[in-house]
Amino acid sequence: MSTKIFRNAAVILATLLATSSLGGAALAQSITIAIGSEPSTLDPQLRDDGGERQVNDNIYEALMTREAAGKLVPGLAAAEPTQINDTTWQFKLREGVKFHNGAAFNADSVVATVTRIIDPANNSEQMAYFNTIVGAEKVDELTVNILTSGTDPILPSRMYWMRIIDPEYSRTGDLASAPVGTGPYKFDSWNRGSDLKLVANSDYWGGAPKIKEATYRFVAEPGTRLSGLMAGEFDLITNLLPEFTTSVPKFAAVPGLETSVFALGTDNEVVKDPKVREALNLAIDRQSMIDGLFMGYATIANGTSINHAAFGHNKELKSYPFDLARAQQLIKDAGAVGKPLHVIGESGRWLKDREQIEAVAAFWSQTGLTVTVEIQEFSQYLDSLMGDGPRPDAIFLHNSNELLDADRESSYLYHKDGQASSNSDEEMATKIDAARVEPDQAKRKALYDEIQQRIHDQNYAIPLFNLQDIYGLSERMVWQPRVDAKLKIIEMDLTE
Repeated sequence: MSTKIFRNAAVILATLLATSSLGGAALAQSITIAIGSEPSTLDPQLRDDGGERQVNDNIYEALMTREAAGKLVPGLAAAEPTQINDTTWQFKLREGVKFHNGAAFNADSVVATVTRIIDPANNSEQMAYFNTIVGAEKVDELTVNILTSGTDPILPSRMYWMRIIDPEYSRTGDLASAPVGTGPYKFDSWNRGSDLKLVANSDYWGGAPKIKEATYRFVAEPGTRLSGLMAGEFDLITNLLPEFTTSVPKFAAVPGLETSVFALGTDNEVVKDPKVREALNLAIDRQSMIDGLFMGYATIANGTSINHAAFGHNKELKSYPFDLARAQQLIKDAGAVGKPLHVIGESGRWLKDREQIEAVAAFWSQTGLTVTVEIQEFSQYLDSLMGDGPRPDAIFLHNSNELLDADRESSYLYHKDGQASSNSDEEMATKIDAARVEPDQAKRKALYDEIQQRIHDQNYAIPLFNLQDIYGLSERMVWQPRVDAKLKIIEMDLTE
């Protein structure tokens, strides 16, 4: 009897150990990522929302992609595109790729994607990436032509940003809450206000991912993200505070493509005066902010918000000097002492965003203006930045340049019809339109130099810093950050 009991106990113990081992293996295949803002939607085409991209870059794919260091390579395209004529680029597509619902990826998918995103009725906030594209046409099942309004030298880069959707699902499914793409991960669940889960696509055309499950947690407070990492709750956190890089299990940093900047509503009552705009730039002690906030993980922007890594960046521009006395005199000369300046921002999406907003607002208060700050929830903030309402006096953002071309910021922030336009300068808009389709690279660069000089001289914006992207990692996480800040889970791994 005792022998039988012993044998039964041994079987139970072996079962428990096997279950524990299996549980450990399952845990090792799962990661948790803490990001600063919850997606406002999971529709990949409508909003210009970094939280949405951090999730959807794993669900959806584009015709072109980038390697981690930034090199542009084919994605869903089978090869580099061919320019057929001045307004037509032809893409050959990968064969055998399927969406997560089993639908085939083909030329119809690309045509539907292009048609939907450029449809004025959809009012996509992403049009600064696609403003030369006027249509797409199917050549055969695996060949498609992308049509542009004029010569577009960076069309392949634009197609790195356009994520491809399933035509039928876009009509009958729920892209906003239950996305379906071709990527290495499938949407699983979304607990609003808390977390979102993705699971590996075992049938992915590029090979089954190593990480089997990924959970995103929405944590706006950097201190809370940090404590979660230290407690082993998170495997990856974004926007690690520079002062804690030596405290976390591991960290990784990479020069980023984002420049922090305030866009101004230059038609508004106070900031329409060039003297006031100049004062706003001169009143900021950028070096003290660098020293106090970033500990070497940022540099002062050289008088432009167009990233230094992008084609068309004007490297001859100088950063604005700190001259508070001059700024105060300009406010007096403008008759603006005591006048209101309303500043809008958000908190948690970018590194030291709230700190930057509050520090700059404090500098501006010293000029004699009456400054108020409004920190908005991220979806409301996006409406303030890119909605149809009046432009804010000043609104903070981190302007990114994944196209690696000056057209991105020029069309988005500085063209009078841009999604986050800061001015109504007709002459500059004409130059931006001309630069976008200029085939001669030297002439194109010269146009962008002129455009940035005008933005600088007119103080149409308040550029601050070029920032590094800093991430906190768990001890078991193996990952090298990308220059474009995409969180591609398929590139991540875990130690044993």
